[in-house]
Amino acid sequence: MTNDTNSTFDGQMDAFLERMTETYMNALDQNLDAQSAFLESWMDSMEDSLSEERVREGYEGSMRAYEAWMDAAETSFERMGQSFQGEDVEPEEFRDIWLSSANEAFKEMMTTTAFAAATGQTIDEAMDMRQNIDEASEETLHALNFATVGDVREVGERLVELERRQHTIEQKLDRIIDEL
Repeated sequence: MTNDTNSTFDGQMDAFLERMTETYMNALDQNLDAQSAFLESWMDSMEDSLSEERVREGYEGSMRAYEAWMDAAETSFERMGQSFQGEDVEPEEFRDIWLSSANEAFKEMMTTTAFAAATGQTIDEAMDMRQNIDEASEETLHALNFATVGDVREVGERLVELERRQHTIEQKLDRIIDEL
């Protein structure tokens, strides 16, 4: 290769590495912004429904999760730099860094009592919503003269009660017949 060819190649490689670094940094910024927005939103929603102690614990858990993300960002950035310096870094290593940090961050959030309380509250709200939907469905079906699950259960319960009474009457009749 001639010096011109080497210069051109070096220039192209520098431009490529610069674009790669810029793209990586933009992606990192977006990731951190998204994580911050999530944590802020989560904490805002928790403040209204949780005690001060649970909010504080939730905040501490979110800070530990944030630290896990920052550690991953730092590790990724270091490995990217090592890659640029010629070290053989497999692309899967970056995936593993982020997957591991995501697991760690979620563990930090999910092991707080604030998360457990929020999850319980969400489940309660979902169950209330389901009950309201079931009631609305039943009212609509009644308005259309269709049988509902409740109607079928009621008929079944009445049938069982009638069978029980019939059995009692049959036993009494059998005793009367035996005495005659």
